[in-house]
Formats: sequence, structure tokens, C-alpha cells
Amino acid sequence: MLTAELKSKINKLWDRFWAGGLANPLTAIEQVSYLIFMKRLEDLDNLHMKRAQAKGEEYNSIFKDHDDCKWSHFKHFNAEDLLVHVRDVVFPFFKGIKRGDDSFTEQMKDAVFMIPKPSLLQDAISIIDELNITAQNQDTQGDIYEFLLSELNQAGRAGQFRTPRHIIRMMVDIIDPKLGERVLDPACGTGGFLVNSYQHVLLKNTSKEMIKHDDQGVPYNLIGDKIVGKEHWEFLKSKSFFGFDFDGTMARIASMNMLLHGLEKPNIVRKDTLSKSFDIKSDYDVILANPPFTGSIDKSDINDEFMVKTTKTELLFLELIYNLLEIGGRCAVIVPNGVLFGSSNAHKDVRKLLMEKCSLEGVISMPSGVFKPYSGVATSILIFSKGGTTDNVWFYEMTADGFSLDDKRDFIDGKGDIPDIIESYSLKKVGEKSIVVPFTEIKENDYILSISRYRELAHEDIEYDDPKDIIERVMKAEDEIKKELEELKRMV
Repeated sequence: MLTAELKSKINKLWDRFWAGGLANPLTAIEQVSYLIFMKRLEDLDNLHMKRAQAKGEEYNSIFKDHDDCKWSHFKHFNAEDLLVHVRDVVFPFFKGIKRGDDSFTEQMKDAVFMIPKPSLLQDAISIIDELNITAQNQDTQGDIYEFLLSELNQAGRAGQFRTPRHIIRMMVDIIDPKLGERVLDPACGTGGFLVNSYQHVLLKNTSKEMIKHDDQGVPYNLIGDKIVGKEHWEFLKSKSFFGFDFDGTMARIASMNMLLHGLEKPNIVRKDTLSKSFDIKSDYDVILANPPFTGSIDKSDINDEFMVKTTKTELLFLELIYNLLEIGGRCAVIVPNGVLFGSSNAHKDVRKLLMEKCSLEGVISMPSGVFKPYSGVATSILIFSKGGTTDNVWFYEMTADGFSLDDKRDFIDGKGDIPDIIESYSLKKVGEKSIVVPFTEIKENDYILSISRYRELAHEDIEYDDPKDIIERVMKAEDEIKKELEELKRMV
């Protein structure tokens, strides 16, 4: 949980980048990430050296013959010398570090240092030094970066890359990733689904008395004390969470997000998962995603393994997810509502795939304000598992998510319908906002998955009293009215 002081320092850092000429929030976040990583490299190197010394082991520092690249060496330089040294000496060293199969190191090959002004770099280094990130506990390290990323939501078009955190947590809670499972986001953005999946596994494996909650009810101090055995920790930390993104900047930001949440070897790869170059393998137990759905892809670029004939990315991603899941694998994915009722052959084919080769468990329609102010598009969440067929589909119409649904998105209670959705989904409960529809009925309706198509039909199932009883009550009421009228006549 962040203190007001830490939040103030992070806001100060943002303000300096805005004033310093880096108006693109993604560029600013990326440059901040590089500086944080430079600081963190030395902090971790010192930690590993102390551990080696305590065990009487030899330690080869990552800074061997490069002491001038240590944060502690250059942080006190004057502004002009600092910019030249970091740009021309430290950054090239930082890009060239080899850490085995570390994907973050691989991504750094394309990194570009873009801080233009000596005074901006000096101020940024001073503020990051004050944050003392590595000395913070794991929760605070992650929260610092999450708070930085939340500024994307305040900074214009870049907000489109971030799914609201409470929506992510809801989807993760529903899918319930477990220790030992492999989790993927094929269009990972800043890595929110992966980080929250990791935290979910820790939550499920932390003793209740150890768990704390922040002022919005979000759990922290997730120490995973129930996880026994080095091999389980190794699998969780380095072999459980995977992400792809076609944008190198986003891949680097996602990697840093995972690093600062305790995942030392983030498996984030820059890759266009819809393209011919992507090798599709059914390797994953869980997929969570909010893939881009703002257009089409060039036909010549589309992977040959796709069976659905379309260039619409939202449809291609659904088939991709199906192909990437192992049999029995589970998915929760956000889609534009057009996927639910589109009349093209491709739309119908995808819906048919999800119902006849998967078990489509649920459809949650969300209010259009969830992604405001960046988009007013209406979206839904599809929940399914690969293999088998669909018997019944549970539908829920969310009307509140705990924040105002206007452009301000003010905090109300941070929950709205979410607790009811999670409980109702597990029980497949029918209520004021939820219905269950059999597969046969959906098939008869062109596989349309809009709750509005079936809600009226569901309401027609209301049981009425026997007509004879109704007539008898009406006649009795009429007799009473006649008696009262007779009384009134006598009084006149």
C-alpha cells in the first residue's frame, strides 16, 4: 500500500517528465522504467554479493570492470555530465547485459534512450533515488509501478492499453489460476492480467491471518507461506506466466511491471500473435486477455492456421485463444459486443466454435462506461473451456462496476455488481440480472450471445395463478365494491 508521501513523489516525477518535453505517456513510462532498472541492477547486485559472502562463495559482479555504470557512481554528477554519461556509457552497458534466457534482456536490444534535457534526467534520478524502490517490500515495489501505470489512464490515448484493474481482478477470480498452471495473455499490454494472476495464486496460498487489505479492499502482504518446496517457487516465478505483444514498448513495460511485482524472469516476448511468423502451440492452461479490436489485419499477414475467414482482429484472437489452450484449458476474454450478434459467416463460425468445441460457461455484458473516457464501446466477457460441448450458458448483465460510468470514472465503492457476479457465476445463479439459456435455444437463434435476445423469453416463464382463482377474486372484489356503493347511496 502506497503512502501519501510516495504518491506525491511519483506525481512529482510525472510532472517533471511532462514539463521536460516528453508528452507521450508511453515514452515517459518507458524512460522511467530504464532508470528504475538501472537503480535496481546495482541494488540486486549488492544483495546477491552479500548472500554469496555470507555463504563463503565467490561472486562475479555484473559490474565487473564497469563500476562507472553503477547508479551510486553517476547519480551525483552535474546535469550536463550526467546526461552524456548515462546516454553514452551506462545505457549501452545496460542494453548489452546478458542474463541467460531472460526475455527482458532480449527486448532491451531495441531500447532507445530519449530523455532530452540534462535537468530532466537529474531530477528524475533524484526522485527515483528518493523512492528507494528495492528497499521497499514486494507489495510496495509493485504498487509504485502500478501507480505510475495508472497515470496512463489520466494521460490521453495511452489509456486504451489498460484494462481497469478491478475488471482484471474479477476475471482472474472467476478463472481461478492455480499453482502449477501456465497462464498466457496473447496481447498483454502492460501485463495486468499476468501480474494479477500471480497475485491470485499467492493469495490462495497465503494464510488468512497474514493477508492485509488496502483502503479499497485490495489484498496485499501475499507471502505464499503455504507454497512448500523450491521447485514450486521456481515454477511459479519463471514458468507460469507468459505474454506476447506486437509493440516493443509495451513488452518492455510489461516486463518491468512483472519484475517489480517479484517475477524475476518475465516471459514477455515481442510478437504479433496473429501473423504468419507466430508458432501456435496448445501449451496453456489459462488464457486471460483484452485483445485489440479496433480494426482489421492485412490478409497476407494472417497466420495460415486460422480456419475462420476474416480480417477482424477480435474474431481472429478468439480462434487463436482456442488454438493456444490445452484441452480443458480455461479462458476469460473481453470482446466488443458485435462478436455476440454479428451476422457475418465469420461471426457465426466463431460463436459456433466456442459452443460446439468448447464449453461456453458464461457471458457477462458490461456497461459501456467501463472503458471511458477513452472508449464508449459496449463490451462483454466470454468465459469458456476448451473441449467438450456447451449444455447451458449463464448470462449476466452488469449495470455497475463500482465507479461512475461517465468520463470522470469517480470511485463509488470499487465493487458494484462484481461480488454478485463472482458468486452467481460459481453457482450459475438465476436472478434479476442473470439468466441461464440452454444450448439448443441459442443454436436456434443463430448462436447469438446477447442477453437481450433471451431475457424476454426468460421472463415469459413466470408462473401465473389458475384463471379460475383470478376470476373468483375479481368477482369477490366487485361484490365488495357494490356493497360500498350501496352504503354511499344511503348516505347521500
